[in-house]
Amino acid sequence: MNEKFFNLSEEKRVCIINAGYRIFAENSYRKSPVSEIAAEAGISKSLLFHYFRNKKELYLYLLEYAAEITFTYLNDYRCYEEEDIFEIMLRGLTAKINMMKKYPDITRFTLRAYYETDAEVADEIKALIGRTASYGANSSKLKLDPTQFKDGLDLEMMYNDMYFASEGYLWENTRSGIIDVDKAEQDFRKMINFWKSLYLKQE
Repeated sequence: MNEKFFNLSEEKRVCIINAGYRIFAENSYRKSPVSEIAAEAGISKSLLFHYFRNKKELYLYLLEYAAEITFTYLNDYRCYEEEDIFEIMLRGLTAKINMMKKYPDITRFTLRAYYETDAEVADEIKALIGRTASYGANSSKLKLDPTQFKDGLDLEMMYNDMYFASEGYLWENTRSGIIDVDKAEQDFRKMINFWKSLYLKQE
């Protein structure tokens, strides 16, 4: 990768990154034309290859950057400082929806990349997922007090239910192309209040 890419203005870098996210999110790795990424970014294909030696290098950079920027947003919203599962979920969702304001297709890209099977990039994707697995919270890492929740509740299943529901919400908003941060935060709070009524012991 050419270091001159980092000498570009932030606006231009983000433009190139978002172009890559959109094209790779809409197609498999093999069927994603670099020429379309360049056109979307407003640069020539030759200039794009001046910054990245080939499509594989661009793709893996985008994947690595997606992991890094997600961690940055989650850290900025202090998701890892909380022990309350519902506050963690709210902060995490708020962080991701704000991240998508700047990178609208990042969620679609990472989801498609997760299931990418092309031999040219599959091993590198698997290795990256292994390296970044510790970035997020999961049910085994959370300090959940079973006495706070309804008797007999499967805490891992509870966490998975909330996680997949929230990811589904983000996915649907991304697909629509409309990201209303204020509405999303309101929806998140409604979801979390519902989960509290469903899972917590009632006083």
